[in-house]
Amino acid sequence: MPLYEYACKECAHQFETLVRGSETPSCPACHATALERKLSVFAAHSNTGSWPRQIEATPGPCGSCGDPRGPGSCSIN
Repeated sequence: MPLYEYACKECAHQFETLVRGSETPSCPACHATALERKLSVFAAHSNTGSWPRQIEATPGPCGSCGDPRGPGSCSIN
């Protein structure tokens, strides 16, 4: 069962929910089904040192997104 993050298009409430099979999720605040699925992010943990310890992302050559072509190459800058 995947866990997805959503934003409701009716009330702008943001939430995450488990989605089973072809089930259509609804907003827990207003019960609307007009939802936008958001990009989910994850946390990484390392078992070195004290536990739990989050690993911080280091910026790539771009400094913002890690584009190997260098600063200003992507649409973020």
